[in-house]
Amino acid sequence: MTDTRPTAPSSLAGLPYEDRVRAVAPSQVVGWLWRGWADMRAAGWVSMAYGALFVAIGFALTAGLTLAGMAYLIAPMIGAFLLVAPLLTLGLYQVSKDVEEGRKPRFGRALMAWRANPYHILTAGLVLMLFMMIWIRLNVIAFALFFPYVSMSLSSLLAQTLTLDGIAFTLFVTALGFAFAAIAFVTNVTALPMMLDRQEDIFAAALVSIMAVLKNPRAMMLWAGLIVLITGIGLATAMLGLIVALPLIGHASWHAYRDLVKPEA
Repeated sequence: MTDTRPTAPSSLAGLPYEDRVRAVAPSQVVGWLWRGWADMRAAGWVSMAYGALFVAIGFALTAGLTLAGMAYLIAPMIGAFLLVAPLLTLGLYQVSKDVEEGRKPRFGRALMAWRANPYHILTAGLVLMLFMMIWIRLNVIAFALFFPYVSMSLSSLLAQTLTLDGIAFTLFVTALGFAFAAIAFVTNVTALPMMLDRQEDIFAAALVSIMAVLKNPRAMMLWAGLIVLITGIGLATAMLGLIVALPLIGHASWHAYRDLVKPEA
């Protein structure tokens, strides 16, 4: 049978880890969601409980920031959630791996998924947490630069929303968030599933992830857009929709990894 999968651009030939990545068609991306949904059904309550756990943590953080008088950090924290999402869905990759290999998914096993490759997975987690803290700090600095004579509070931020400075601030923070999200996506789209599945180090896994994006720009743009859309719907329902959205994206990401990265020899 003739292989109809798209071939990689010749400009990528010879680059590090290029030979470990498959070329995929954009039409395969929707299939990842369908296969992720099938994993959710197979896992039953385990996937939903995993999503509910992180929604509960989100409610607790929101309440804590409000009570501490730092409600202005809620919006940056939502952006931070998108940055660390690959780490949060690690247990869901384990659930999909269990379903794939014929094992019964277990909630405790999902929570302890990091033990499959502890050093490099925990290192990746620390890097993502540092990335998140830089993002939040830059939001605070941007507010101080755009509104030097305005106190930092939620009411002050809302009062400035429709002013020229407020619009400029919103556009700047949106562009900054897009840049951070792009970096996080490119370096992690297959990295954490790969580190879970194999004893791969963080640097090799990140390079394979970057190569997967370079080799499949159209498919990866579609996949990134779907992640943002599904997550946005989940957030728009007062975060309750994330109980379903987070597991769906996590399971689908496992199948993205399976299609994008060639199996070990």
